[in-house]
Amino acid sequence: MSTCCNNTCADAGGQNPRYRRALWIALIINALMFGVEFAGGVVAGSVSLLADAIDFAGDAANYGLSLAVLSMGLVWRARAALVKGLSMGAYGVFVLGKAAWTAHAGAVPEPLTMGAVALLALLANLAVAAMLYAFRDGDANMRSVWLCSRNDAIGNLAVMLAAAGVFGSGAGWPDWVVAIVMGGLALSAAYAVVAQARSELASTAHTRR
Repeated sequence: MSTCCNNTCADAGGQNPRYRRALWIALIINALMFGVEFAGGVVAGSVSLLADAIDFAGDAANYGLSLAVLSMGLVWRARAALVKGLSMGAYGVFVLGKAAWTAHAGAVPEPLTMGAVALLALLANLAVAAMLYAFRDGDANMRSVWLCSRNDAIGNLAVMLAAAGVFGSGAGWPDWVVAIVMGGLALSAAYAVVAQARSELASTAHTRR
């Protein structure tokens, strides 16, 4: 059962040692996987792997930001979530631009390296998602952490499918399509987090009046 069933217990995350420990583990895993996926993306020539590697780096920074504001009030956690939501949106725009540029160049990635690295990334993200699942219904800051881990796991599955598509077709379009989907997911999650963060900030400002 979730330790936070609704937003009224949002402060529980900051006082819960399990949540703090999960964030530290998630930060370390994401930092390590950034290096692995970036190297794999360069070797394989895969835009979807490179996009996912950048996402790992962004997530590591976001987990660090979440740890910094855990014990602060709701307004600071909402502000942190707003920053994270905007960074997720920027990531989405970057991925869409990179996919368009790679598609124009017509590059074809190496599928076996793509698939192997994506599988390793999927296992890492499933472990992180399992740790954070119980905290998915908290405030905007906690929700943004859960959305990051969920979207990452979906993205890894998509990269594996892209690797299979590149292997079967000998063309690069599956890699480009997956990168576009990942960019769209990032924009969607960014909208949800920013909207909730703005709502919490507005609610806090109204309460202080």
